Amino acid sequence: MEKIKFKPSTLLSPVPVVMVSMGDKNVSNIITVAWVGTVNSEPPMISISVRRQRYSYDIINKHKTFGVNLVSADIVEKADWCGVKSGKEYDKFKECNFTKFYGDITGVPLIKESPVNVECEVKEVVSLGSHDMFIGEVVAVYTNASLSDNKGKLDLAKANLVSYAHGEYYALDERLGFFGFSVAREEVLRRRMGKE
Repeated sequence: MEKIKFKPSTLLSPVPVVMVSMGDKNVSNIITVAWVGTVNSEPPMISISVRRQRYSYDIINKHKTFGVNLVSADIVEKADWCGVKSGKEYDKFKECNFTKFYGDITGVPLIKESPVNVECEVKEVVSLGSHDMFIGEVVAVYTNASLSDNKGKLDLAKANLVSYAHGEYYALDERLGFFGFSVAREEVLRRRMGKE
């Protein structure tokens, strides 16, 4: 297979689409970002990258908190709008008819219409060039009750989440496997052969 070389760029794809919420009961905003990632599991930590010139940057920096609100297909158009319009000019919660609720630990505003909300407390800000990376410790996670089975197991496939790939939004609607599925059959065959 022939390869073509491109100049260095942020071509990691697909990535999750999230709406990051920030502020308090007086001032709040939503910014849509695709530059979000898991950076640690113990304690759980998430990073978001924001340009210093963005209206949201100063709000996050002041409160040292942010919320990561996952985007489902039914709210993707509103998420896109929040990524295009500035919080300087619009109250995005109001314009999108989003219901605000506040994190139990930090008081950060979160979006009720999002199927999953992650409440974060900023632990570190890393200056990287065009963006600063806010590293937040996850202090609470809220999910729609409909995403859990009767044993309390979370099923994110029911959330109808959206990803972003090179300027386009995509629904995640087909399961291709599970963690370890590539070796699961080998293990079953080995056990069967060992018993025969």
